[in-house]
Amino acid sequence: MVERVIAACDGAAKGNPGPAGWAWVLADAAGAPQRWQSGALGRSTNNIGELTALERLLAATDPAVPLEVRLDSTYTRDAVTKWLPGWKRNGWRTASGSPVANQELIQRIDALLADREVSFVHVAAHRVDGDPLNAIADKAASDAARTQQGGDGTAEDLPVPDPVAERPARPARRPRASRPASGATGASGAAASSDGARRTLAARFPGTCPCGRGYGKGERITRVGESWGHPDCA
Repeated sequence: MVERVIAACDGAAKGNPGPAGWAWVLADAAGAPQRWQSGALGRSTNNIGELTALERLLAATDPAVPLEVRLDSTYTRDAVTKWLPGWKRNGWRTASGSPVANQELIQRIDALLADREVSFVHVAAHRVDGDPLNAIADKAASDAARTQQGGDGTAEDLPVPDPVAERPARPARRPRASRPASGATGASGAAASSDGARRTLAARFPGTCPCGRGYGKGERITRVGESWGHPDCA
């Protein structure tokens, strides 16, 4: 029986868009890092960095060996596990009729996924108790974005992740009196409300998130950089 290979991949952009990079880390079946690689992308977006990291990882591994991919990008995970079949049926257009963002890159990933066993595991990023492989990939991708120089190596010269400060527990918040939803509107013409710690809005008009996916009228949106989009993309 062929043992599976465990890997992590990550992308980074300093500015989104800005100087960008990608990286992957390969481990053995026990999860011990064995080798890694990173590369620079010039000026690009975080999503392209994340997708490129997955593409390069798939291209660098044996398609005959089962692969577990750990990643912190819900966009990349959902693009290849949820949305891709529908995009293909719709002629590479989203449900709103817009062209799929990063289409050529996603098509190359689709071809690399054909006839091989790949599972995707979403992990939290920048956590004290987070996934160690993801932390290494994050560091390598961030370094490549910052220096615009790629690298590669083995377990002997792994990138050392930056320390992550443990976040103190938040004090309990006093409940606030509710206010009528019609009291304020967002810059995108959306009615304001509260959704946990992040303020979200009910979109008054359909639009497109920076991730490339559309959102419909009435869907919950929030600030994503200088624009508006899905809370998961913030």
